[in-house]
Amino acid sequence: MSEALRFLAAPGGGRLACRRLGGRKPGVLFLGGFRSDMTGTKATALDAHCRAVGRAFVRFDYSGHGESSGRFEEGTIGGWLADALRVLDEAAEGPQVLVGSSMGGWIMLLAALARPARVRGLVGVAAAPDFTEELIWGRLTEESRRRLMEEGSLLRPSAYGAEPCPITCRLIEEGRAHLLLRGPIGVRCPVRLIHGMADADVPWEVALRLCGCLEGADVELTLVKGGDHRLSSPGDIRRLTGTVEGLCRRAEEGGVNSPAR
Repeated sequence: MSEALRFLAAPGGGRLACRRLGGRKPGVLFLGGFRSDMTGTKATALDAHCRAVGRAFVRFDYSGHGESSGRFEEGTIGGWLADALRVLDEAAEGPQVLVGSSMGGWIMLLAALARPARVRGLVGVAAAPDFTEELIWGRLTEESRRRLMEEGSLLRPSAYGAEPCPITCRLIEEGRAHLLLRGPIGVRCPVRLIHGMADADVPWEVALRLCGCLEGADVELTLVKGGDHRLSSPGDIRRLTGTVEGLCRRAEEGGVNSPAR
């Protein structure tokens, strides 16, 4: 069974909520999406899968998400990356396969670049690198951009809840320090990307661009015709767990001989 909810100390007196399942290595670390938490369908399905096969698994909430402390409006890509690295360093043990959903796909790439010796593979589900610049800022009208810069934040309707989503100027500006799709990405471990062709939030063409930027040779993209952004149907979950377990078994059998650099 998963361990009870535990908290990791974060800078400024904050706390990061996480759950850890012991088991064989490589372990799996799940990185959730923007405004998501570790109780979501993909996170809990991976927990159940890892429990069934005896594999180590860690899931967590970023600052300002779920049961972690902090205000969502104060979050940035760099801050959430720091959360992920803290969990990787303090809660996950040994080599890991990182699984990133939406924003988590951006965070997993940045984490792999920061901790290359720990990462044996990446699985991105509707991965959204650079989304603050290209999918938020790039889609705003000139009037909305002006308001954001002058007022510091604005509210955007959300397709995933009744409450609008706050977007801050700080989120956009800090995100520019972490953009990846404008040049080669020095991740060379195996990467598996799964993307729905009916994704209204992150176009599947983003996954194609990401494939072209990754420097590693072992990169595979699965496009799901009719698949939406969530990719949480039973068939989607089976595809996800099979993909994750496949990378883990390759690493166990010595098929992944060198970490990302």
